[in-house]
Amino acid sequence: MEIRYNLKPSSERRNSEFKPENTLAFGKLRTDHMFVMEYEEGEWINPRIIPYSDFSLSPGATVLHYAQSVFEGAKAFMHDDGEIYTFRLDKNAKRMNKSAEVLCMPEIPEDMQIEAVHSLIDTDRLWFPLQEGASLYIRPFLFGVQDSLGVFPSNKYIFSVILSPSGAYYPKGFDSPIKLLITKKFHRAVPGGTGHVKAAGNYAASLQAGEYAYKNGASQVLYLDHTNTYIDEAGSMNHFHITRDDTVVIPEFTDTVLRSITSESVIELKDRLKLEILQKRVKADDFIAEVRNGDIKEAGGFGTAAVVSAVGEYLLEDGDTLIVGNGEVGEITKYIYDLYTGIQTGKYEAPKGWLQKVERNI
Repeated sequence: MEIRYNLKPSSERRNSEFKPENTLAFGKLRTDHMFVMEYEEGEWINPRIIPYSDFSLSPGATVLHYAQSVFEGAKAFMHDDGEIYTFRLDKNAKRMNKSAEVLCMPEIPEDMQIEAVHSLIDTDRLWFPLQEGASLYIRPFLFGVQDSLGVFPSNKYIFSVILSPSGAYYPKGFDSPIKLLITKKFHRAVPGGTGHVKAAGNYAASLQAGEYAYKNGASQVLYLDHTNTYIDEAGSMNHFHITRDDTVVIPEFTDTVLRSITSESVIELKDRLKLEILQKRVKADDFIAEVRNGDIKEAGGFGTAAVVSAVGEYLLEDGDTLIVGNGEVGEITKYIYDLYTGIQTGKYEAPKGWLQKVERNI
């Protein structure tokens, strides 16, 4: 891919002295540049890196009316050698194409996606936040731009990548467990829909549930399936729990559950973790009973943004509160978090192919 560069003058760009404040928020900042290319007449054209700026869209663009948009979330980390490495970006590229297929959008070759991300990181590498636990959050996204009010797939698209120097997803950090609200009031997805892919509309549909959770003192809703029988996932992460015999249980991937790359990676690490990791359908009533009687001693969520989130309490709609274990981060949850983040940051050896160095070409 021949990428064209139209960069800000050096005097207007961040320099190596840039050090974000200690309370760096997740997803708030942007780097100086963005990657953009278009799809027209059956091919991807005009790949370029330009200053971060607004898009110009027709008022009739497909994305504005019918939400024909998908996205990904990945991370890059600086290691002790001073180089930046992306983490499992090939998995994100595959999932992007799966999402695109479901929403009748064109495939973006995986190598093209990875080159776009690496070229942008190389361009803005001096934006990497030099503080503990920080990362460059990577947001590739694809959306339809054809000016048409007919309900059919667009024939024109924009693919873009932006970067966000970020701290922890949860402001209080990993050591402060979150609360989840178990409710039958909302459902994230239904069988045969788009729940298993990163369609933008899924997240718009989750906003009301999220506000409901906040008003009731929780961080997110723990969604049940459409029959209110089984646990699906939380708003921004797959769910997991740990039984008294140290088995890690992750709800089975169905077409109403996003296949989390973090969950998949933890499953792949099970021999190294020396843990039994099981995927199965989890009945909500059984889960609640087992938290109450202590058979479930830890619980949490797996996702790119937060990595591993410990859950200390579950709030029920009848006002009851379930305390998981002693309400604090459990030993096994912390063990998984430490190994996983250690691999990401280069502290521990990564499985082959999990990390890709961002080469210096600018």
